[in-house]
Amino acid sequence: MSIVSSGPGGPGQSAAEVPHVLDNPALASLTGPHAHFAERRGRVLRYPLDVSPWLALPDVPDAQDWADLAELAGPGAEVPLPGYRGEVPEGWEITSRVEGVQLVDDGVAAAPDAEAVRLGPADVPEMLDLVARTEPGPFLPRTVELGTYLGIRRGGALVAMAGERLHPPGWTEISAVCTDPAFRGEGLATRLVLAVAHGIRERAETPFLHTGAQNTRAVRLYESLGFRLRRHTLFLAARAPQRLVDGRPAVPVA
Repeated sequence: MSIVSSGPGGPGQSAAEVPHVLDNPALASLTGPHAHFAERRGRVLRYPLDVSPWLALPDVPDAQDWADLAELAGPGAEVPLPGYRGEVPEGWEITSRVEGVQLVDDGVAAAPDAEAVRLGPADVPEMLDLVARTEPGPFLPRTVELGTYLGIRRGGALVAMAGERLHPPGWTEISAVCTDPAFRGEGLATRLVLAVAHGIRERAETPFLHTGAQNTRAVRLYESLGFRLRRHTLFLAARAPQRLVDGRPAVPVA
């Protein structure tokens, strides 16, 4: 993918000129530590739809890649194109465009938390309920399988959580950071981010995360914790055509 980087090459330099594993983190994950999740059509990869909406195009997708993506997605399906800033082919419709940022560990004071508990499949109904009420981003029935998720309970109820999502080699993304509105202001999310970061560091990996560029409050918080802005990115979504380029109906693969 051609994306504008704020990394070592400086603002405005393309990722193609300064290649880095985090420039296309979904591709690096699905061809690396998360390869066992990968569903593939040609050079296009994605997570199972009940695990994560993230998918991965090649760095420079061609016409065949877009045709493969259309077949993988299914007719008229909306697909995320994280990090992609190029043009979409004829027949595709852009449905959402949100500017985002990618931040990386630059001295985070990672530490375990005595109150944090490990969450697993049995906790998914509560996790989905918390996500529905707080909207931290996509979290699906099997997202918990992507890595370690930690939560804090009060009175037996799950009131805050954070966990791991994308996993490029040597890196792990912190995601699904959320707190029940009734318990905000207590620093629970901060504690969980630091605890998840500690677990990542224990594996000799580096934490990173994504958030919306317009969410300046979250960006300031993460920077205060020791994360550094690496680059600006784009969370794009597009709707696949109803029919393929050659006129055949676009059909999903099993």
